[in-house]
Amino acid sequence: MSSSADASAARYDGLGAAELAALLDVPRVELFASATSTLDIANAIGATAPAGTLVLADEQTAGRGRLGRAWTSERGAGIWLTLIEHPDEPLALEVLSLRCGLYAAEALDALAGAPIGVKWPNDLYVRGRKLAGVLIETRWRGTSPEWVSIGFGLNVAQPPLDGATGLTRGTTRRDALVRLVPALRRAALATGLLTDDELTRWSARDVARGRLIDTPSAGTVAGISARGELLVRGPDDVETAHRSGTLTFADPLACS
Repeated sequence: MSSSADASAARYDGLGAAELAALLDVPRVELFASATSTLDIANAIGATAPAGTLVLADEQTAGRGRLGRAWTSERGAGIWLTLIEHPDEPLALEVLSLRCGLYAAEALDALAGAPIGVKWPNDLYVRGRKLAGVLIETRWRGTSPEWVSIGFGLNVAQPPLDGATGLTRGTTRRDALVRLVPALRRAALATGLLTDDELTRWSARDVARGRLIDTPSAGTVAGISARGELLVRGPDDVETAHRSGTLTFADPLACS
């Protein structure tokens, strides 16, 4: 267990670890009152934890997003979790972040008050404000994945931050968990690259498609590929595919 985590929390919105495991149909739940990051704990136990193990913290003191960015994780204000899975197909890992975002958006729609949009490669938005983020960390044994830690940060309450949002007022973390965790598990168990159906579903929620962006290259977003690449049509009408990077809009209000 990570030495950076506080003593295990007895309850999570009134539920103990065993009760949550039964409610969410997972083999094991680790509860913490406070942790640096649930990813830290998951990566400490990942080698022996059964697939479907869920790490939950009431707060994170050093929650993180892509490229080392901090994620605000106040006590009781949201869901700060990491799901441990043991995939056996490296190909699916190429698109796991996108799948998790898509499946989570679909599962949480009813609690958001408006359709949830997806922004390549790992963010969820409602009415132009960030609702959630995904961060995937994989541990390898040679060329095979040993385990994957799926970090997910979801604002349940409205955060005191410009550009952020929460779920509909009155929504509880339990309401969100019973929708979110099965969706993440389905995404983690999917095989292969993105299917035509998944690409169509992504396109319907894509907050960037058809918008002008500055990075990872200047141009208009044309969508994503089956490999999870961002497709950008440049001023010369040549389309480029990006495996990594940060998508920034030429118009900062473009995700609305």
